[in-house]
Amino acid sequence: MTLPHSTYRLQFRNGMDFAGACRLVPYLERLGISHLYASPIMTAVGGSTHGYDVTDANEIDPALGGLEGLRALAEVLHARGLGLILDIVPNHMAAHLENPWWHSVVALGADSPFARHFDIDWTEPLTLPFLGKAFEEEVADGTIRLAHDPAHDTPALRYHDSFYPLHPGTHDQALEGSADLEQISSNPAGIAAIHAAQPWRLTDWKTAGRHLSYRRFFEIAGLVGLRVEDPQVFDDSHRLTLALVRDGTVDGLRIDHIDGLADPAAYLERLRSAVGPDLPIFVEKILEKEEPFATSWPVEGTTGYEFIASLADALVDEQEGGRLSKTFSPLRREGHAGSYGEEMQASKRQMLSENFEGEVKRVAMLAKALADRAQADLSRATLVDAIRGLVIALPVYRTYTTAAGGDERDRLVLSAARQQALDAARPEVREAIDFIFELLVDDETCKALPDCVEFRTRLQQLSGPIMAKALEDTLFYRENAFIALNEVGGDPGRPTGGPEAFHAAMSARAQTMPKGLSATSTHDTKRGEDARARLYTLSEAPDRWIAATERWTTLNARFRRAHVPEPDVEWLIYQALAGIWPIGGLEDHAAMQTLGARLTPYIEKALREAKLASDWSQPDVGYEEKVTGFVTDLLGHEPFLKDFNETLFPFIDAGLMNSLAQTLIKLTAPGIPDIYQGSERADFSLVDPDNRPLLDVASLAVPERPQPARAHFTDYKQWLVATVLAERARHPGLFAGPYVPIDLSDGNRQALAFLRGTPQAFALTIVPRLTFGKTRPNALLLTDDATHGRALTLPASFEGRSVRSALDGRAFTLGRTMAIAELFQTEPVALLVSA
Repeated sequence: MTLPHSTYRLQFRNGMDFAGACRLVPYLERLGISHLYASPIMTAVGGSTHGYDVTDANEIDPALGGLEGLRALAEVLHARGLGLILDIVPNHMAAHLENPWWHSVVALGADSPFARHFDIDWTEPLTLPFLGKAFEEEVADGTIRLAHDPAHDTPALRYHDSFYPLHPGTHDQALEGSADLEQISSNPAGIAAIHAAQPWRLTDWKTAGRHLSYRRFFEIAGLVGLRVEDPQVFDDSHRLTLALVRDGTVDGLRIDHIDGLADPAAYLERLRSAVGPDLPIFVEKILEKEEPFATSWPVEGTTGYEFIASLADALVDEQEGGRLSKTFSPLRREGHAGSYGEEMQASKRQMLSENFEGEVKRVAMLAKALADRAQADLSRATLVDAIRGLVIALPVYRTYTTAAGGDERDRLVLSAARQQALDAARPEVREAIDFIFELLVDDETCKALPDCVEFRTRLQQLSGPIMAKALEDTLFYRENAFIALNEVGGDPGRPTGGPEAFHAAMSARAQTMPKGLSATSTHDTKRGEDARARLYTLSEAPDRWIAATERWTTLNARFRRAHVPEPDVEWLIYQALAGIWPIGGLEDHAAMQTLGARLTPYIEKALREAKLASDWSQPDVGYEEKVTGFVTDLLGHEPFLKDFNETLFPFIDAGLMNSLAQTLIKLTAPGIPDIYQGSERADFSLVDPDNRPLLDVASLAVPERPQPARAHFTDYKQWLVATVLAERARHPGLFAGPYVPIDLSDGNRQALAFLRGTPQAFALTIVPRLTFGKTRPNALLLTDDATHGRALTLPASFEGRSVRSALDGRAFTLGRTMAIAELFQTEPVALLVSA
C-alpha cells in the first residue's frame, strides 16, 4: 500500500455518486491528489444525506452505483495512480426498520441472532423512541394501528409509514381469531395489550434523554451502538470492508468516532491484524489542546481537527484578539455571565442532568451495585452527583482504562479531574467521587469487583458525547465573542499563543503524528476554512469591528421585536455574515441574493444549539421567527448593507491573505494535506448543510497561473494547491524531514516561516500574517511598508545553499538572513525548495 501524500474528501449522496466521482478523477489527478477520501458509502437509510446511518454494513449503496460502481471508480483511480480511502462507521448503525439486523431485533427481541450485535440492555423491553407523543396519546388519536406489513408479510403495529413487527409468539393474541384489522385497531385497549406483549415499547422521542435501553450515538436515538468489541460482531460488520481491502479495491480506511468504542485500542489492533501492516488508517479523534496523540495505536494519525486549532495560533493576532472577548463580556445574556470555564462546566452539567440523564442513571446503577459489593455506604443520588462531577472536570473527551488498566497519562488526567471534582463537591459527595476514582484507576480493586470493567467502559463512552454536545454543540453557540475560534478541537476559552505556540505544535506533530491528516475544512467543521480565515482578521482591528457593530446596532434597532435578538445573538449575526459575505461585495448580485437563504437556517440552528431561548426538543418558533425576521430585515436594509460592505472591505483582503497562508501551511507542514471538496477554490460556508454543495464536476479545471488579486482569489488558491502538490509529488522527501521554526526580525509579527528537511534537501515555507490594511491596491501582496526592514534568520548550516521558488521559478542563494520583501515581491506566499 502507498501512504497518501494528499487526500480529497468527497461527500457522496445529495447528487454525487460513483459515476460522478469517476468524472472527477482526471481533475483530481491534475490537482495533484494521491487519494480520493470517500464519505461512508455502505447502504444507508433511504434519502440519507450523509451515510453515517448505515443499514447494511456489507452492501455498497445501490443508490450510489452499488459494488459494481465502486469497483469501476477504483479502477479509474488506480489506472491514474490514485488510491481510494473509505470512511467506515464501526460505532453504530441505523436504528431503523430498513436495517435488517435491527428489524430482526425488533421482531424477535432477545431471541434475534443480532440481539447481541447492538449495545442493548436486555433486562427490559427494547425502547423505540420514535413517536411524536406518548404511546397512549397516539393510540387515542388512532395513529397506531394493527396492520399487515407487505414488505415482510407479517402483522405489525403501524405508525404512519413504519411497520413495527410483532413477535411471532404474539400473532394469535393480536389477531384474536379475527382477520378484521380495522376492527381490532378500533379498540385502544386491544392495541395496548398487543403492544404490551412485544419485546419492545414505542415511546415519545422526547423521552430518549431520560430513558433508553440502548447506547445511542450522541443524542441521536436513530443511531444504535454496535458491540464491535465482540469478535463475531466485528467480523459480521467488517466483512465487506475487509474483502475490499484484500482484493485491492480500497487503499486506506478512515474510522469514524473512534472514541465511541468500548476499547478503541483493542479495536484498532484487531483491524490492523485484519488488513495487514501497510494499509493507511486514520481515526476521527478530537484532541484537546496539550493532549498528545496515542502513538501506541497502530494507525497513521487523526483526521486533523487539532491542525485547525494550531492554525488559529498562527494567524490570529495574539496581542489584540482578546479585546473582542473583553468587549463582548458585558453583552452576555443575563444568567450566563460566568467565565468561559464556568460556562463550559454549566453546559456539561446541563447535558448530564437533562439530555443524557438516562445514560448517567445507567452508569450510576452500575456504580451502586459495585459500591454495595464493596460494602461502601453510598446512595445512588450521591453516585450520580459524583459521576457528574468527574465528567464535568474531565478536560479531554475520554480516557482509555480497560480490564488491563490504563496508562500513566490517563491516571494523571483522572487524578486532576478527581481533585477538581472534590473541590466543587458537597461533603457528602466526596466519598463517592473517591470511590469512582478508585474503580477507574485501581486495577486490583477493579479485578475484585464483577462488572467493574463494564463500569469503566460505560463511563468513558459517556464522557465523549458529553464533551462534544456541551462544548461543540452548546457552548460554541453561546460564547460568540470571537466565533473564528469556535471550531472542533479548538479552545476559545484560552488566548491564542501566536507563532511560538504554532511552532511548538508542529514540532510535536512532526515527532508524534507526521502521517496524520492536516485538515482545514471537513464535513463537521463549524464554518468553511476561508470564512474562518477571514474572521481571524477581526482580531487585527478589534476597535474598528467593535465600533462598526455599535453603529449597526443603532442602525438596525427598529428591526428588533421586543428586544429580540439579544445583544449576544446580534453580535453572532454580524460575525456570521462577515464570514460568508461575497468577495465581490454588493456587486456580486447572485451571491447577495443567496445570503438570506443561507444565513437564516444557520441562525435558527445556532439558537437551538445554544439551548437558551430555544432548543431542538422544544423549539420556540415564535422567538426564532423574531430573530430570523431581524436577519431578513437587515439584509433588505440598504444603508446597513452599504455600511457593512464598506467596513468589511479591508477585512476581506486580509482574510484572503490568511486563506492563502493557511493553504500553504497545510500543504507543507507535518502531516498529509487533506482537501475538503471544493475548498481548493474557496470555502466560505457555514456549518452543515451549507458546507455540502454538489460539485460541478464538468466545470472543474486547474487554471494557468492567475494574478494574485481579490478578483482572482479562487483561481489563485486552486493554482497554489496544484503547484505545491506537484512539488510534493516530485520531491516527497523535502516535506517528510525535521521541522525547523524560523524566526523573523520583528518577532514573527509580519510573517511565519519554517523549514522542512536537512541542509542537503529541504523546503522553506514563508507566509504573511497580520496583514490588515497592509495589502497593495487591487493585489493580494504586502505593501513595501509592511515588509521594509523585516528579515528571516536562517540556521548557519543552510547558508550558501541554492534554492528555487516553487511558485515563480526565481533562484536564490541563502544567506544567514533573508529579506521578506524579496520573497513577497510577486506572490502572496513563498515556498523555496533546495536546488
